[in-house]
Amino acid sequence: MMADLPSTPLLDTVSTPDDLRKLKPDQLRQLADELRTETISAVGTTGGHLGSGLGVVELTTAIHYVFDTPRDRLVWDVGHQCYPHKILTGRRDRIRTLRQGGGLSGFTKRSESEYDPFGAAHSSTSISAALGFAVANKIAGTPGKGIAVIGDGAMSAGMAYEAMNNAEQAGNRLVVILNDNDMSIAPPVGGLSAYLSRIVSSREFLGIRELAKKLARRLPRPFHNAARKTDEFARGMTMGGTLFEELGFYYVGPIDGHNLDHLIPVLENVRDAEEGPILVHVVTKKGKGYAPAEAAADKYHGVQKFDVISGVQTKAPPGPPQYQNVFGAQLVAEAAKDPRICAITAAMPSGTGLDAFAKAYPDRFFDVGIAEQHGVTFAAGLAAQGMRPFCAIYSTFLQRAYDQVVHDVAIQNLPVRFAIDRAGLVGADGATHAGSFDVTYLATLPNFVVMAAADEAELVHMTHTAAQYDAGPIAVRYPRGNGTGVALPEIPQLLEIGKGRIVREGKTVAILSLGTRLEEALKAAEVLEAKGLSTTVADLRFAKPLDVDLIRKLLTTHEVAVTIEENSVGGFGAHVLTMASDEGLIDGGLKLRTLRLPDVYQDQDKPEIQYAEAGLDATALVDTVLKALRHNSGGVAEARA
Repeated sequence: MMADLPSTPLLDTVSTPDDLRKLKPDQLRQLADELRTETISAVGTTGGHLGSGLGVVELTTAIHYVFDTPRDRLVWDVGHQCYPHKILTGRRDRIRTLRQGGGLSGFTKRSESEYDPFGAAHSSTSISAALGFAVANKIAGTPGKGIAVIGDGAMSAGMAYEAMNNAEQAGNRLVVILNDNDMSIAPPVGGLSAYLSRIVSSREFLGIRELAKKLARRLPRPFHNAARKTDEFARGMTMGGTLFEELGFYYVGPIDGHNLDHLIPVLENVRDAEEGPILVHVVTKKGKGYAPAEAAADKYHGVQKFDVISGVQTKAPPGPPQYQNVFGAQLVAEAAKDPRICAITAAMPSGTGLDAFAKAYPDRFFDVGIAEQHGVTFAAGLAAQGMRPFCAIYSTFLQRAYDQVVHDVAIQNLPVRFAIDRAGLVGADGATHAGSFDVTYLATLPNFVVMAAADEAELVHMTHTAAQYDAGPIAVRYPRGNGTGVALPEIPQLLEIGKGRIVREGKTVAILSLGTRLEEALKAAEVLEAKGLSTTVADLRFAKPLDVDLIRKLLTTHEVAVTIEENSVGGFGAHVLTMASDEGLIDGGLKLRTLRLPDVYQDQDKPEIQYAEAGLDATALVDTVLKALRHNSGGVAEARA
């Protein structure tokens, strides 16, 4: 007798949520299992964020099954968890291009799919965006809800509560799903909790509750208030959620986010509810269903490519230390000599290299959560009281606290030290995480000192210099990844503020480098030298204050000068141009060119490809110099080229 042929996987029949909604409820468990397997396989091929996506497989399935996406606008906070969502929304055939050049973004992206109504990658924006969708539909009288899925970590940011405080006007158009996957803010879930959640989210319960409210309003005020408090107390005792109720939300939960038999009926009740806005508290487990992720301390939050069977990640070949770890080690050394030094980060202790500091000096280490604004002002308060705080934040995330940098630090001229990690382009994380603007937005502020490390040895010197600098705010920027391999100094130098250095002497061409493009500048100098063009390379070290004396000398003694930086327009090159213009240095035929990041948001790719596309490598430097010389009225370059 012929064996039964294996049935077609359910996931193969689902291209969009419309297909998903054709399945029977008892088929969803199988689909979710297949979705989890596909997610693991895809991330094993590409690397990326895994644990958070595995934790929401059932939740993703249930949301798309119950709600009318994309008409109901689903907003994933941050987007780390969106890979299963992408698989179910027409992108499965491209899922193994995640975070690759020309492939799918590692986050939600409006230009990628109609199922991504709002782009994300920074935390705690989902409720505000979903509220906007909900209110717009309400005003227009068109169907559609705004649904925000936000993690408990993202709830540490004030913006989430600002949105909730204004959500009441959205009514039942707004649904917030709190994905509690780390430090549960509720008792363990179980059958009783699920039963209660189904009851309190049902139309019958909501109708009775609304009727009771109307009756209570007719009572004298003392009785009305007593009735309201009794309702809140009873619900708070059984389920929690009093805080959310105070913010105007109807709270449902907690429920098991991996149990589809619990999720589906609750979400259906929420979908059909006439009262709102509603917050559904779902408890999930990061890395759910994949043993290596469940066993790992970080639940495989972010991974390299890995073997699916063993879970072993592909290790990068050994190389120079990472910039973040060089900074962290030097800060520990500084703190050993100075009890005033303390360190602040916004939910990125290991990402900024401060995990070493936290172990060495736990009383002087502060992880403020996803609250960059608070972190900066907290640092300002510490500085005002005589401490020497280092505020270590990724460039892209420091943007979230710019008003605090200006108002609470710069205007008051407080000596807060900013360690700006992930400066420049960042590869697979793409435009949302690129540190493209910090030189521009910091160097425009009076009294601010802005340094950029050319290599890991320079980062040691600059960290030491920042530790000693008390005259006002100071920042040092450095990139993601490994250093260049230079020897680290045993004794750090105290750099003179606003003074650069000559790395290579020449006569015809001057390359003025800020930051880690110095290596490419030296490569370009070798090529230019081979073409008969004697080239000076300077590492300016400081975007502010500029080394005016050095720049003046270079501009007046060379035929061509080129600035290069890993920052957008308005940064180092713009300040050099302004200085040259103010001093009349470009009136005599000097060829001055600026190389900086292009005026576009660059998508993810390998960093070396990104910088080549941006025109910030040795080839682009050489081309810029030769083009400038060809336009020299004296024709000097024509003969040399």
